[in-house]
This record gives sequence, structure tokens and C-alpha cells, in this order.
Amino acid sequence: MQPIKVWGRANSGNVKKVLVVAEELNIPYERIDAGMQFGVVDTPEYRKLNPNGRVPTIEDGDFVLWESHAICRYLAMKYGGEAIYPADPAVRASIDRWLDWVHSTLVPVDFPVFWGTIRTPPEQRDAAAIAANTKKLADVLQILEERLAGRQYIEGDRVTLADLVLGIFVYRYLKNPHLERPQQPNLAAWCERMRVRPSYQKWVDEPLT
Repeated sequence: MQPIKVWGRANSGNVKKVLVVAEELNIPYERIDAGMQFGVVDTPEYRKLNPNGRVPTIEDGDFVLWESHAICRYLAMKYGGEAIYPADPAVRASIDRWLDWVHSTLVPVDFPVFWGTIRTPPEQRDAAAIAANTKKLADVLQILEERLAGRQYIEGDRVTLADLVLGIFVYRYLKNPHLERPQQPNLAAWCERMRVRPSYQKWVDEPLT
């Protein structure tokens, strides 16, 4: 199997999704730094791969694909990932529901919290805005807190794409030292279960940057 190319900086949440899935499925890959301080994404060569100028992008032989969730689904479907993305229509639709929820509902409230703390110098942080945005994020994540009641993982007793993707955002919420959070024990226990996975130890369980 020839390694796929994964374009994107290692501290991007969207890139982490792809790297975690590749690790889970034992897909060989080569990661190439791109985005933010690495540049690359505005070059004509990269824009031919991804006209949006964003990361991640993968090259799997002659096939080029962008959009992180599309990439994760593709890797699971091509490289024997039925365990994390089952073919059963109802189970797959439920997983897809949570993946769509990440972009439609979670990211809009996660972004101002993460960028307002981790990626903003201390002297420039707006404490009132951080507190208000953290409350919005906690309220959204309460939906997942309730989903996990009586469950090991989002879809029951085994890890799926929904866990692998959502866990990245929950990790950076729970491990952000600048936030005051409500007690959400189901989220906390689930996050710890995800942290022990080798894919998470390699790409997720690290200082936030």
C-alpha cells in the first residue's frame, strides 16, 4: 500500500481527525506541514489540490479529496473501516448526524473559546467574552453529555467515527486550563476512555497550541 499524503499542520483539529482515522485503520501516510505559520495553502500548486486554500487535503494516488469529514468517511469506506463506520444504514446515518452536528452546531461555539484563549496572548484576552462563550459551548456539549448517559461511546459499546471526531473537540474543551466549566461527568469519563487509544496518544493527548 502506498502512503497517502495528508496536507496540514499537526495542531489543526480538522487535520487531527484524518490522522486519528488513519492511525485507527493502520493506513500508511505522509503528513506535510501546511497552513498558518507554514504557509503553502495560498500557493498555486496547493490551490490546484484544494481551491479553498484550507487544510486538510489528502492525495491517495491520483485521487485528491478535501473536507475533513468527507476524508474520514472515504478512508473508512476504502480501507476496511466498517468497525468505525458500519454499513448498516441506521447506524451510519446516526454517525453522520453527529459528524454534521460538529460543523453545524459545535464548531461555531467551540471556535471563539479555543481561539479566544489558546491562540490569543494573555494580555489580549477578553475575560467576559470567554466566560460567555464558554457557557454557550458547555450548553451545546450538554447534548453530548446526555447522549453518553449509560453508554461507553456515542453509538453504544464501540468506538465509531463519531467518537473519533468529536473526542478531539471535547479534549480541548476539558483540557483548556483557562476555562471554568460545569461538571459533566459523562463527557469526562468518555474523554478519558478516548485518551488511552494509541491514535489519541499520538495526535490528540498533547498540550493545546
